[in-house]
Amino acid sequence: MLEKLVEVEARFDEVTRRLGEAHVVQSPNLLRDLGKERRELEPVVESYRELKRVQANIAGNRELVAAGGDPELVELAKSELAELEASAARIEEKIKLLLLPKDPSDGKNVILEIRSGTGGDEAALFAGELFRMYLRFVEAKGWKAEVMSTSPGAKGGYKEVIALIQGEGAYSELKYESGVHRVQRVPETEAQGRIHTSAVTVAVFPEAEEVELELPDKDLRIDVYRSGGPGGQSVNTTDSAVRVTHIPTGMVVCCQDEKSQIKNKSKALKILRSRLLDKMHADQDAKMAAERRSMVKSGDRSEKIRTYNFPQDRLTDHRIGLTVHNLPRLLQGEIKDVIVALRTHYQAEALKGHA
Repeated sequence: MLEKLVEVEARFDEVTRRLGEAHVVQSPNLLRDLGKERRELEPVVESYRELKRVQANIAGNRELVAAGGDPELVELAKSELAELEASAARIEEKIKLLLLPKDPSDGKNVILEIRSGTGGDEAALFAGELFRMYLRFVEAKGWKAEVMSTSPGAKGGYKEVIALIQGEGAYSELKYESGVHRVQRVPETEAQGRIHTSAVTVAVFPEAEEVELELPDKDLRIDVYRSGGPGGQSVNTTDSAVRVTHIPTGMVVCCQDEKSQIKNKSKALKILRSRLLDKMHADQDAKMAAERRSMVKSGDRSEKIRTYNFPQDRLTDHRIGLTVHNLPRLLQGEIKDVIVALRTHYQAEALKGHA
């Protein structure tokens, strides 16, 4: 680890020096890339330098203890040693996490897809509540959310809603939300007061840039049609809705929320590109060992990952055995503690794999 830290510190110093060079300042792309690299290296370098300071103090205190002399001074040095050694251990653990291989998608924006599953209207209603939960979380983070496509439920909520989440590190925070979210509660329409179980699927994948995945025209079939559902003016009176089919995979994306056919096509292509990139990554992951796959992916999306039990006022994440109470607060977007717990768990699993 020490050799790696020395390399990182040297690279950090070099990048910092280059950021002050005239030709770099005059090149926006180079300035941006070097600035990004410096920001990524900085936490490691700061922790390494802090560790070196603590280790220097440990060495000094050990010398005092070994030399003997003033009993009070020796006793003080001994008491400080315990604190310094504990501090060094904490910093070393932090550095190990910082040095873990980064998921190249962690810094990207997110395509968030929520679909109602089993449970009919109740599932659609809960899909709407989950979407609002994520929107409030996004707002609290200072990120932006753009709705890409919606399919409303008959009694409210959504049969499907797709949104683009834009924010620094959005994918790193939300990637473990993918999976089946189960809700248990008494629906408003249930006269006998029986608890119903419904399910909603959440899919989170990084936004794909055009440079990452080309979509040749020959691989696409684009159909236009009249928008359906509620709308005003030209929304459902002109052929503005767009259906894009990726011929090689058969993947289909439809967008009809915008009045403009061009805007709907642009959104559909953005969703398609991100889905294809996610599928490509998933196919690569499937070839790896199960342990490795569990580190880089949040698990098979078909399996139940979380239960929202309203009668017991609890959220349970089944992957890590976490139970949190106060569902109204959580559904207001206060899910930071859940997200942190998931990230901590998977980081610990990754550390085991690199031990």
